[in-house]
Amino acid sequence: MGIVFGKTGVAEPAFDTIMSRSASITYDLRKYGVRYACETVYPMSDKNDGMGFRALAGYIGVGTSPQNEEVKGIAMTAPVVTEKSKGKAIAMTAPVATEDAGNGMKKMAFILPAEYDSMDKIPKPTNPKVSISEIPANSGAVHTFSGSCNDKKAKEKVQALINQLKSDGVDIDEKAAMESFELWQYHPPFTIPMMRKNEVWVSLDEDQIDQLLKKYKN
Repeated sequence: MGIVFGKTGVAEPAFDTIMSRSASITYDLRKYGVRYACETVYPMSDKNDGMGFRALAGYIGVGTSPQNEEVKGIAMTAPVVTEKSKGKAIAMTAPVATEDAGNGMKKMAFILPAEYDSMDKIPKPTNPKVSISEIPANSGAVHTFSGSCNDKKAKEKVQALINQLKSDGVDIDEKAAMESFELWQYHPPFTIPMMRKNEVWVSLDEDQIDQLLKKYKN
């Protein structure tokens, strides 16, 4: 029942908070190291998000035998329930990240647990719709909000974040930011809406970060 009330009990990727900004739209500047993710691409539509989630959940072994080439099943922590199988169960992490993949397609990704810190440690997917990618170290602005969230609401939140960054003096390419933002969702849809955590992420380069630090960092 805990997950219904917002308690997931799953790990999140490590990051450093560079700065927190309280304004009309609050945001944090964060720095993430290299991460690895399993991801899938599908036609852009809120109704297709379930299809993307199921493909990724299958890879790590949620609700099914793990769909990867590791030959030894291992016991993991909640919420993954495991058994001996052809694949290796991998712990669920948060958030689930979605972004525009272009050409009318959408990409969804699960960040893999920290122990999977190189490609040679990561089991290969057996589902051709799932792939493994390396996410380079990067920095950016993150706005956190609660409630239900679809593509339309995410874009509204990103537009508000971009407007705030511009108001704060950041020289930002609005069109590029709207095309490359990510929506991070931390809870499944059956969680009480007010208990759901969502974030929108806009990447920033070193010059943009410096602009903000010089103006607001004490």
